[in-house]
Amino acid sequence: MTLLSAAAVRERAHRMLALALDDKLPNFRIHPDKMDGVIDLVLQTTRETYPALDVPFHSRWRHFVLNGEDRWVAAANQVRWPNSAGRARSEFDLAMVSVFLDAGAGPTWRYRDPKSRLAIGRSEGLGLASQAMFEAGTFSASARDPLRADGAALAKLSVTDVAGGLQASDINPLVGLEGRVELLRNLGKLVASRPDIFGRHDTPRPGGLFDHLAARAENGRLPAPVILSELLQQLGPIWPSRLSLGGITLGDCWKHPVLTTDDATNGLVPLHKLSQWLAYSLIEPLQTAGVEVTDIDGLTGLAEYRNGGLFIDSGVLAFRDSDDAPREHEVASPLVVEWRALTVALLDRLADGMRKQLGLDAVSLPLAKILQGGSWAAGRKLARERRSDASPPVKVISDGTVF
Repeated sequence: MTLLSAAAVRERAHRMLALALDDKLPNFRIHPDKMDGVIDLVLQTTRETYPALDVPFHSRWRHFVLNGEDRWVAAANQVRWPNSAGRARSEFDLAMVSVFLDAGAGPTWRYRDPKSRLAIGRSEGLGLASQAMFEAGTFSASARDPLRADGAALAKLSVTDVAGGLQASDINPLVGLEGRVELLRNLGKLVASRPDIFGRHDTPRPGGLFDHLAARAENGRLPAPVILSELLQQLGPIWPSRLSLGGITLGDCWKHPVLTTDDATNGLVPLHKLSQWLAYSLIEPLQTAGVEVTDIDGLTGLAEYRNGGLFIDSGVLAFRDSDDAPREHEVASPLVVEWRALTVALLDRLADGMRKQLGLDAVSLPLAKILQGGSWAAGRKLARERRSDASPPVKVISDGTVF
């Protein structure tokens, strides 16, 4: 079984949930009777923002919109693109760089947006900051062509360059700054070394992956899980050295002692949060360029702290040891791995319950819309109600490359 797939994430997550339902997990108990309340909360949250349930996909593109202004569309509409593929490559560049800067920022960091003068934290702030850097040509090898990211330019990024764009400093600390910069440098080096994948119609750039994916479409159709598989296979070497199997790096994949199998993947739990976030974010550029993306629900929910926090703060999940709540936990710890895997499986249950109430199916209400509507916002709402800094209920030590 390949661990570099959405199917593997889902299969292992549901095995973890089955163990939870049998009360066989070391760190969390589950209270499935509280799921109805979560379904109601997420439906209410969705209807508050999208009364007609016209929910867009959960993707990085939502974070380029502020006060009704779509910053990317405004910038892109000023460019005379050579063709739809040219725009798609630029949008791939932006999405990939922005997502790889998008791990948790910490509770105190803020981006002061020059246009609105608002101080904006977390993912929304990182989104606006990364787009401003992109427009300024921070990631481009040519000052005359700023709306791009080049492998050569990314490979030379300095911490100072990125800290300046993200306004990070001693008085405005950003969690995992060095890890983010190293990830972008690794991306640049990889892209520059693989012109066969990233440089088919241009100098090597992350956006060259558009051409590679478009070539994989059959009759103009590309399944969303293929996007993720290609991201995991092509970008695997950029991730920090963690687990590997048969010489292949596994990325956001961790060990848990109770998830046993009878093969070489024994104890391994793939989650691939940032890669799936990126896969969701590449759907719209592909569609705009004329590629029909199918089986969107073949991707999974995202194993991150807002979705995961939703299930703890609502009482669906409870710490076995209450002293684990104030403690800090390494991202590789069994507690964090267990929590994240349960989050993926419970998001599937949430989706089933919402569709049943609304009389919709997975095509009309895919996970990408439930996350946006949705579970992420409801998780943030509960966090704000329960903790003054809206921090997650699990304290995770992050290096800026996981979530």
